[in-house]
Amino acid sequence: MLHDPNRVYIFDTTLRDGEQVPGCQLTTPEKIEIAKELEALGVDIIEAGFPISSPGDFQSVVEISRAVKNPTVCALTRANRGDIDVAVQSLQYAKHPRIHTGIGASDMHIKHKFNSTREDILARAVDAVKYAKQFVEDIEFYAEDAGRADIVYLAQMVEAVIAAGATVVNIPDTNGYCLPNQYGAKIKYLKENVKNIDKAIISVHCHNDLGLATANSIAGLENGARQVEGTINGIGERAGNTSIEEVVMILKTHQNLGLHTNINARNFYEMSRMVSTQMRMPVQPNKAIVGGNAFAHSSGIHQDGFLKNRENYEIIRPEDVGFPSATIVLTARSGRHALKFHLERLGHKLDKQELDAVYKEFLTLADNKLDLNDDDLNQLVNSYQNNIQSLEKADNK
Repeated sequence: MLHDPNRVYIFDTTLRDGEQVPGCQLTTPEKIEIAKELEALGVDIIEAGFPISSPGDFQSVVEISRAVKNPTVCALTRANRGDIDVAVQSLQYAKHPRIHTGIGASDMHIKHKFNSTREDILARAVDAVKYAKQFVEDIEFYAEDAGRADIVYLAQMVEAVIAAGATVVNIPDTNGYCLPNQYGAKIKYLKENVKNIDKAIISVHCHNDLGLATANSIAGLENGARQVEGTINGIGERAGNTSIEEVVMILKTHQNLGLHTNINARNFYEMSRMVSTQMRMPVQPNKAIVGGNAFAHSSGIHQDGFLKNRENYEIIRPEDVGFPSATIVLTARSGRHALKFHLERLGHKLDKQELDAVYKEFLTLADNKLDLNDDDLNQLVNSYQNNIQSLEKADNK
């Protein structure tokens, strides 16, 4: 396969895995709106749905295929011919169609989900890929629960499906079980021990059950994976999926990794807000990259350092991800520098003695009021100036 060895492909599953969040189901028009924004964001692959699961999901894949022209449109199936037939039909209008088929790879899934054997599962995996390949050139295979799979058996499965025609092999940490060094070692083992691995791209699909989805995805990339699967805002089943915005900004920030994507990062903030609104799922304020507090500074020491030089406390500029601006949040922990910054923003120029006096009043107010606004600050200054004028008048009498 001819591709840039340092290019990381971004596979967005917001509309499939992300939509599995209870209460966050989308209509087809809402999915189309998000898909168009994902195209503008620059994602390489949009997983549009699981067509066999419902008529609505089938129709969404059909309509998304019509609506976007640059990204690959992907449909999920299980490793059976019935699922694949429906997926092929749903992708009939896709300019760049992909079928994403697969089966469990861990002994846990083989025994307790499929009540089967390793040999039978391997045969089903190969058959699904060969069958799908008759209809669509681009086939991605997922080895479900690869995070807990025996590594030698997993390598055997990966080699067999690539030989059968898979162009991408997805190594999911389905339950968010792995530590980053374990997951990275798994990808490294496949790179070094699967003889036809150069014929396919390795994809990482991590879940956040232990809060390690992003760390595991980066570990996978460091060890040779070149596709990342995730969602906007990290939404998804249970504790969620890898957050696409986090992975992209890690690669931008740590350029020594030598990896890059085709993502327009300045679209992240608007994209995040759109997904949050459409899915009726608020973004936690402390969410990395797109949370409301991601660029808010409230500690006095931090505020002072930030005002002296942004880079003291900012490794990403808000504008790089389309964030409105960094904010200096005034609290009882804020120092004089932060107060002076806000007062000057409002047109109040105070000398050191005046600032010291207003600052004392500010601390008293901040201890009693959580959410300070511009009116409060204007009132503080006006109150101070009125007191000074009253004292001057008293002295002149």
